[in-house]
Amino acid sequence: AASIGSNVTYTVDLITSPGCCVLMNQDEKVLQKDLEFIRYLEEINGLFVYETKGESLARPTAATFGLGSLQAGKKASHKRVMSIDRPGMLRIMSQDRPELRGRLMKRFTTVDASKEVVVVVDPYSTGCLIVREIESRGYKVIALWTKGFSEEMKKHVPLSCGIMNYYAEVTEGDNLGETTRDLYKAAGALRVVACICGGEAGVDAADLLSERLMVRTNGAQGVFANRRDKKVQQELIKSAGLRSVRQAAGKQFSDVEGFLRKESYPLVLKPTDSAGTDGVKLCHNFDEAKEHFELLFEVEAVNGGYNTEVLCQEFLRGKEYVIDSVSRDGDHKTMALWVYDKRPANGAAFVYFGMLPLDTASLEAKLLINYTNNVLDALGMKNGASHAEVILTPTGPCLVEMNCRAQGGDGNWRPLARALTGGYSQVEACVDAYLDKKSFYSLPQLPPSPPKAFGQEVILVSYVDGDVIGTPGYDDIKELDSFVYLETGISAGCKVEHTVDLLTSVGSVILLHEDEEVVKRDVAKIREMEKNNELFELKQSSRMMNAVSTMNFKNLSLAEGLLG
Repeated sequence: AASIGSNVTYTVDLITSPGCCVLMNQDEKVLQKDLEFIRYLEEINGLFVYETKGESLARPTAATFGLGSLQAGKKASHKRVMSIDRPGMLRIMSQDRPELRGRLMKRFTTVDASKEVVVVVDPYSTGCLIVREIESRGYKVIALWTKGFSEEMKKHVPLSCGIMNYYAEVTEGDNLGETTRDLYKAAGALRVVACICGGEAGVDAADLLSERLMVRTNGAQGVFANRRDKKVQQELIKSAGLRSVRQAAGKQFSDVEGFLRKESYPLVLKPTDSAGTDGVKLCHNFDEAKEHFELLFEVEAVNGGYNTEVLCQEFLRGKEYVIDSVSRDGDHKTMALWVYDKRPANGAAFVYFGMLPLDTASLEAKLLINYTNNVLDALGMKNGASHAEVILTPTGPCLVEMNCRAQGGDGNWRPLARALTGGYSQVEACVDAYLDKKSFYSLPQLPPSPPKAFGQEVILVSYVDGDVIGTPGYDDIKELDSFVYLETGISAGCKVEHTVDLLTSVGSVILLHEDEEVVKRDVAKIREMEKNNELFELKQSSRMMNAVSTMNFKNLSLAEGLLG
């Protein structure tokens, strides 16, 4: 039924199936092998090559995240927004789960922290949680904003942090010396004891300043001067003998044209200093790659500014994992391991359905932890938090990118991470690494196995589009036994669209319970609500009155005689 030029929809019944295949062999093992291969192709979306719509390429801006005011007459559109004061933002936290408020490891400092101050560079998202943890131990915090960091992004504050009030705020100067002097002036009589990165935009400045301030640092000399650069990362790990991605990068198209002509497609194109999925695209042919390369120099970056170089890489096939670590003097401790649940949906190849914790006793975990620790060594990441994205390929783990800071997502994963370990997360451990040597070395090298609880992040997926007039599904979700937290930018008056990437996801739900079966049951319930369109009440239109099977029946390329 599916052929070049036709439209493939999500399979919900026999009519919306893209086709069928008959297998036959005398050897049952051969038959099983071929069947598994077909299912694997379905899982990685290897059956089809899709036309990618240009509008999905635009980088997130302030408007993307719902910041600022809407123009008169404009309707709020579907955006995933995350800061405390953005219009239309809805957060629901469970108030009747006492276990969420226990099992925390209390930290106490043996020094007079009231006479000391910590510099946090660009504290937004999870960086605000790190600031709150530092302040809870008696230290003052100076927020250093890098040059060009937008006022909108300064408001990117998680709900749990409330209103941020820093001891002082300093804007990066024209040179390192000027910035250093401004920081010492802001600190006054207080002693600067640490300089920590508070977000992706602050990585480079934190490395430079911590070195200049002579506090704990990863350094920014020699080959490590640009460790945040995705191209440099791959070169460094390749030099260390680790599995790396085949790649080419350039400031103009001629720099990468040869690579794009000789490599097998699909290929991944992205800015060398991208954050998250910002500007990342899977290109299926030379012309598409050239078009996206040129586009990336025209659009604004999510962290401000414009791209200066584009990276072209081989497409890695396999499951994608996240390894969150914290290091002190080269001693790497794994805080959490996660695996992304990504599947085809709504015509898009890789839609995020969730993020699940991975048991550290599993074979995958052992391979990933060893590889990641070696990557950290190769990148000179001796201190602080890190957030690695790794794909487990048929030839072993391979780095997608190393984010030299804590995991983002507003730190909504923190209650789940604490429950899984029995009381600590990457946030507390990061502060320990800089300010409390004894507490850091008292932490285990790995999270416990089995985990102390069960849970996951469920990323909500929309299979419909239209004007939202009600959200009955939210009430049902918050009544689930394992419910902890719901964050969404979709409410009555908004327009919801089909989920095709992370930015068009409906929202995020954190589930947590001591009984694994309860979590599985609640996940299944949410998925059922999505498919049955029970999350939203939509304004009726004539187009919506057609049944799914009726809408797709006319597109089938089956002979009439087969339909009887």
